[in-house]
Amino acid sequence: MEKLHAVCIPYPAQGHINPMLKLAKLLHVRGFHITFVNTEYNHKRLLKSRGSDSLNSVPSFQFETIPDGLSDNPDVDATQDVVSLSESTRRTCLTPFKNLLSKLNSASDTPPVTCIVSDSGMSFTLDAAQELGIPDVFLSTASACGYMCYMKYPRLVDMGLTHLKDSSYLENSIDWVPGIKEIRLKDLPSFMRTTNPQDLMMMDFIYSQCERAQKASAIIVNTFDALEHDVLDAFSSILLPPIYSIGPLNLLLNNDVTNNEELKTIGSNLWKEEPKCLEWLNSKEPNSVVYVNFGSIMVMTSDQLTELAWGLANSNKNFLWVIRPDLVAGEINCALPNEFVKETKDRGMLASWCPQEEVLAHPAVGGFLTHCGWNSTLESVCEGVPMLCWPFFAEQQTNCRFCCKEWGIGLEIEDVKREKVEALVRELMEGEKGKEMKERALEWKKLAHEAASSPHGSSFVNMDNVVRQVLMNKIATK
Repeated sequence: MEKLHAVCIPYPAQGHINPMLKLAKLLHVRGFHITFVNTEYNHKRLLKSRGSDSLNSVPSFQFETIPDGLSDNPDVDATQDVVSLSESTRRTCLTPFKNLLSKLNSASDTPPVTCIVSDSGMSFTLDAAQELGIPDVFLSTASACGYMCYMKYPRLVDMGLTHLKDSSYLENSIDWVPGIKEIRLKDLPSFMRTTNPQDLMMMDFIYSQCERAQKASAIIVNTFDALEHDVLDAFSSILLPPIYSIGPLNLLLNNDVTNNEELKTIGSNLWKEEPKCLEWLNSKEPNSVVYVNFGSIMVMTSDQLTELAWGLANSNKNFLWVIRPDLVAGEINCALPNEFVKETKDRGMLASWCPQEEVLAHPAVGGFLTHCGWNSTLESVCEGVPMLCWPFFAEQQTNCRFCCKEWGIGLEIEDVKREKVEALVRELMEGEKGKEMKERALEWKKLAHEAASSPHGSSFVNMDNVVRQVLMNKIATK
């Protein structure tokens, strides 16, 4: 029997690369030869952050690159403009991707490609898979509830519920999204309710990707059945491909690679991590630190940064705040008020990037102030850490709504004023609501670990099923 060879290609942003790399490692443990495809831009950033030999440790786990069609400036340590990147990958990446597959299939030291695992935002891969007659499985890096909302975009258009500017109208609810009892218009993914030309371009991109998802061999979602059961069940009524929930990927991976030191050395952070974060946490009491991180893409205004900073300072709580250099829109290096830095130097630590999963697992961390990106949300669930939710764009609003209203593990920051931030931080860390959220978060943590456990956890079983039922089977060329 020929060795299975999976080509894994994420959408070229940190929050998409991380889960795809975890999935690739899970496939490697199950006997697959892996080719992981980054864009040239991100590959250079990865080598810069992790070292020039950081991707050479496992012979049967290789890295390749394709161009993304945008200008390449390796000196800029930031995520490229999402709108431009989405348009460019959709328009230009198919040909270089086909050329890469051809090169892999003609190489004497590499087994032929037997399947493709692509981000759901890189659907051009379907054309290449069809030509080769091999399966193409999509990985959705959004929550199931967020992905479901994207799938119902056409009905929103038909009902005239997009392009809204009247904020009061956004409080209205709809009850026809499969698997979701009721949701406010303001809690739908942000691209669906705007007249901003940039968001309109993203709506078109997302619509086309969701439409093409119907042609995938299967769809994988990084979630677990107990957390999003109703929505996962409802997908069968609107999706042709089978859907597999195989999350949390980090827990599934931790269970599978406990003794695999080679795989552990392969990382995906595009920013250099600061290990002093963990040393600093070691000096703090259990559940005494608010961890603050807004992911790899989100940007805020300088006024928002200042209000958030003083809200943290005035709460008198310890905090670890990850501040990317590009966190403030239009600024290369964002700066906090000197008075804030001076006042909080004994109870606050600032870092440019950190190993987030290790931070959330640290006993000193008692709460997470987050943008509600799905990776961050799920990692917080895995460690039983309650959240303050400040969503910005995409399906972060949807994740926030579920954290606060359905799962009972979050409080929303609706207005970033220092007084409100201070009050919410205090409630999170010492209030009655905060204690209730902590208890609920620990319940979800237990269920997440059960889902990822061998041999009967739902996600563990689904992972093996997607390999056996889909990735190991050639498909007929149409």
